[in-house]
Amino acid sequence: MKYASVIVDVPAMQTDRAFDYKVPEEWQKLVKPGMRVIVPFGPRKVQGFIIQLKDHSDYKRLKSITELVDLTPCLTNELLQLGQWLTETTLCFKISAFQAMLPAAMKAKYEKVLGLLTNDVGVLPESIRPFFEKRHHVDLKEIQDVVPLSEIQKEMNKGHLEMIYQVKQKTNRKTIKVIKCSESFSKLTKMLAEIPANAKKQIEIVEYFIKNKISEIPLHVLLSETGTSDASVKSLITKGFLFEEMKEVYRDPYEDRHFEKTLPLALNKEQKDAIDPIIHSIKENHHDVFLMYGVTGSGKTEVYLQSIEEVLKVGKEAIVLVPEISLTPQMVHRFKGRFGSKVAVLHSGLSTGEKYDEWRKIHRKEVQLVVGARSAIFAPFENLGMVIIDEEHESSYKQEENPRYHARDVAIYRAKLHNCPVVLGSATPTLESFARSKKGVYKLLTLKERVNKREMPKVEIIDMREELRSGNRSMFSRSLLDKLTDRLQKGEQSVLLLNKRGYSSFVMCRDCGYVNGCPHCDISLTYHRRGQQLKCHYCGYEEVMPSRCPECNSEHIRFFGTGTQKVEEELVKVLPEARVIRMDVDTTGKKGAHEKLLTKFGQKQADILLGTQMIAKGLDFPDVTLVGVLTADTMLNLPDFRASEKTFQLLTQVSGRAGRHELPGEVVIQTYTPEHYSIELASQYDYDAFYLQEMHLRKSHDYPPYFYIVLLTISHPDITKVISVTEEIAIFLRRNLGNETRILGPVASPIPRIKDRYRYQCMVKYKREKNLHETLQKILEHYQQEMSSNDLMISIDLSPNTLM
Repeated sequence: MKYASVIVDVPAMQTDRAFDYKVPEEWQKLVKPGMRVIVPFGPRKVQGFIIQLKDHSDYKRLKSITELVDLTPCLTNELLQLGQWLTETTLCFKISAFQAMLPAAMKAKYEKVLGLLTNDVGVLPESIRPFFEKRHHVDLKEIQDVVPLSEIQKEMNKGHLEMIYQVKQKTNRKTIKVIKCSESFSKLTKMLAEIPANAKKQIEIVEYFIKNKISEIPLHVLLSETGTSDASVKSLITKGFLFEEMKEVYRDPYEDRHFEKTLPLALNKEQKDAIDPIIHSIKENHHDVFLMYGVTGSGKTEVYLQSIEEVLKVGKEAIVLVPEISLTPQMVHRFKGRFGSKVAVLHSGLSTGEKYDEWRKIHRKEVQLVVGARSAIFAPFENLGMVIIDEEHESSYKQEENPRYHARDVAIYRAKLHNCPVVLGSATPTLESFARSKKGVYKLLTLKERVNKREMPKVEIIDMREELRSGNRSMFSRSLLDKLTDRLQKGEQSVLLLNKRGYSSFVMCRDCGYVNGCPHCDISLTYHRRGQQLKCHYCGYEEVMPSRCPECNSEHIRFFGTGTQKVEEELVKVLPEARVIRMDVDTTGKKGAHEKLLTKFGQKQADILLGTQMIAKGLDFPDVTLVGVLTADTMLNLPDFRASEKTFQLLTQVSGRAGRHELPGEVVIQTYTPEHYSIELASQYDYDAFYLQEMHLRKSHDYPPYFYIVLLTISHPDITKVISVTEEIAIFLRRNLGNETRILGPVASPIPRIKDRYRYQCMVKYKREKNLHETLQKILEHYQQEMSSNDLMISIDLSPNTLM
């Protein structure tokens, strides 16, 4: 008798362990770890993951597995091990870790269908053959009543059949109508005489099959090739010449696009010096972490492409992570152009169905390379040869809800298991990564010069206080306006960045100072021009912009702050001849909009690209010679110890968009704090000086990378409850952690209330703390009853990206 240990899909403290189930006799040889199953759990049936098989169980009265969801494991042994590691390192439930590794389409209700993978039905056993005589797909329920599952699995292992999950609610497989010949070409030729001479179109269709030696063709292609109608095809089906069938096709988000094949470029000396140790690591099957610190435009992507080529040559697979925001068509083009159909692309712009299809290509081993955002790090490869994380400093690599993993940590963990290198690339690495490279934990590879020795763009810092003093009340400094006008006359392009992070347009009464706030969150409402709405970006609350102040009834109620729409209006006033493309949340909401706008700009249908952070990275246009940053300092005022670092990174990244090709570039940074070191050093591209200064500050305030930090956020609808629980937790932490470890708090969170829940936090700062995980686990266990019944929420982030 076999038993299976199953993690059930019930995310709660009490159920966060494996439960044993009997494996029914007929499935004893079928089941494997990593498969999803349906099991009885209390009064209901739930889905679960088999994590282990064993020959005996310590429990007597066991229930049996009711259904197999998979016939081949959807999680490899390595991913099961990774799930266990995620559970320990992020304090999440095991089921949450496993769910995070699968595409959304696999987290719904399923219908199972068997698909035929061979063109010769004759190779199937007699019991199965009749089901596939006239079709390629059969509902598993229909066949299961007649044929034992073991027989079906044998055919799957031989590669004759495959299991397809037809997903209800979320997505289905995409199918198209295919027309096939019923007989051999010689027989068809003889049968031609049976068609009446006046049925010319029918004769044309049959002749098309015979002449082109085609045994099957999609219906829409057949109709356009022969210029015939549906009716003619239907007549031939009725007469037995042809038959039709639905065939599965992948949803390809890039099917309408032709990617021109690109060839490797010659590397310069710096690039060669950078790629050599990576290739050595690949060939020697050696795990190393490389930090490729290269200025913008220094040719990091070409080094990635050529090292991937080495990985594919030795028959292994690679994962490339890029930040969501720079997963631009340009980026996809680079990889598809070099590696063609060997590439799967995963990012949030794809529909649920497209993501599911891309994941299936990986699972079926039809691709060797995945390019994607954060969650692509869980691609089910079994022969990983390298992981690349581009723009490794990007905060989007950290997941903000459970499991709170950082893609970089997962990449390093997986690469250790596979004995392969990880390459972290950035022009502005995080301080933690750069500090590790200084200590020799990571190997530093430096690219100091741009390809072809192009100059970095010259940077001018404009003090907006001086502009105001001299009577310029516009949002554009005189210098920036002159330069924009100059580019228009020369027919060159400009990029304008409005740095809006942590800064939004709010509504305030100029007479009494009243600010419209959200009734459910302690934060001001953001003004949206479209529909004159005020919205809360935390809970979604909306109200109409008031015409009078609700407090003092004054008419002097106005919105403050600069939105992209306002900048666009002002641009049109001062430069009426300029063609402007605006990229922000409003203009890129629809699927594919992001790409359309960038294509337009690339085809020179506009002179100025105006946008938020989404335009700061990954763009490469030959005619962009000017970059203007309108508000450089908005992030510096956030309550976040990484504020200076993020400002430096953003300014350096956006400056790198200028002068990437033949024409030299210029950058204008407008700021009210020109003396701030992050702005001053970004203008000089001096990362090393910034690193030294910032590290000095981090050391004096005990922040990473000198200390690790853990953030505990406690929330509840009742403020007294939140304060008392947070105080209890702080006392417990002080009692159980070492003297060297510092506990700060309890204090109210920077946003003290969200969605009518009050929020308090505690921070732990430590260098080495052996009791940390055990203590945090005890806190969760102690409050589990209140968390499930009393509306209490405790979230623990073991390496927070932001303290908000």
